[in-house]
Amino acid sequence: MRRICYLIYLSLVLPVLGHADEALTAFSELHNAGLIILDSNGRTIRADHADRPLIPASTTKLATAWLALMHWGEAHRFRTQFYWDEPSQTLWIKGSGDPYLVSEEIARIARSLKQKGLQQVKALGLDNSLFQAGLVLPGTGTTNNPYDAVPSATAANFNTIAIKKINGKVLSAEPQTPLTPYAKSLGRSINSGELRVNTGRNPSNAESYFAELMAAFLRAQGIEVDPRIVFGKVPNQPVFYTHTNSKTLGEIVRTMLKYSTNFVANQLILMLSSETYQHPANTADVQRYMEESLSRHFAWKNFTFEDGAGLSRNNRLSPQQLTELLQAFRPWKHLLPEIEPGVYAKTGTLTGVSSLAGYLVKRGEWQPFAIVMNENVPYQLRNRIARELSMR
Repeated sequence: MRRICYLIYLSLVLPVLGHADEALTAFSELHNAGLIILDSNGRTIRADHADRPLIPASTTKLATAWLALMHWGEAHRFRTQFYWDEPSQTLWIKGSGDPYLVSEEIARIARSLKQKGLQQVKALGLDNSLFQAGLVLPGTGTTNNPYDAVPSATAANFNTIAIKKINGKVLSAEPQTPLTPYAKSLGRSINSGELRVNTGRNPSNAESYFAELMAAFLRAQGIEVDPRIVFGKVPNQPVFYTHTNSKTLGEIVRTMLKYSTNFVANQLILMLSSETYQHPANTADVQRYMEESLSRHFAWKNFTFEDGAGLSRNNRLSPQQLTELLQAFRPWKHLLPEIEPGVYAKTGTLTGVSSLAGYLVKRGEWQPFAIVMNENVPYQLRNRIARELSMR
């Protein structure tokens, strides 16, 4: 009872407290938390239970970002290949896992295919063999919220759809995105207003939606497209067109870290594992890839990663390990968002989990820090702790 009262006290009083060290004092009362701050040379300034393995939540994305940037480089651009099967007049798309095929990119693809001479398509073929069929990574929820969007080898708009209903009519909520049959079917379930939902727990829904959207953009270019969608392996044909995404990996990572996009993080880690092991990406390979890669570079022990987004509650990482990761992340520190003046960091939030990891910028020096609390705490406590650490 005393502990419950204390937490209530924190939630009511902390927002108006202004004295130094009150957030750190509140932290010291917690039983399942850890923090650490290093100076710019990697020496420990302060550590409280820093070696304790804890649920990192979305600070996991720092590991995913580092692995992707180390592997591909900040300037890398993802590519998607298209094949034309003349006998059946099927346009085949080989899913590359590109996490940033938004409507604007698909519109560019359609214009390029028109310029290549494409006039009529009797079927759209999807080769989604890069990922294991029906793949859903640990921690992914069953809601229709965008943060529960499942991965797929071909994906449009982060496997989400923005729809609205006005006077009983379903419309696209984005001027750049045509309304497709699948999007319209999802819109029937909302009463009125505007909503962004994911494409469903079955990845095949996302793949079909991609094909519908591709067809809509091709038609907008005057290309005749039949509604038939086929799934399988691309035929033995030369590449007809290769699309290079306009976004660099650095730009994609920056957006992922700012908005904590689970879909992008999981796409990246699935692509990395598939490229490394040369077979369809799957749950076991994601864990194997993350743990082998990180333990090889950092000599870590006693840590666990089941997904690249930080949704799994089985993930474990210590604050100390987070700061070791941040030491290696320094070349890309500019990709982190500034969440408080002089605090560039990634947040993490799950029920009963609040974390923050990044850099405190003091007198031009970037000091790595990590705060991980596996307890119910006031939402802004992690930010207040970071501010107090930055004033020391």
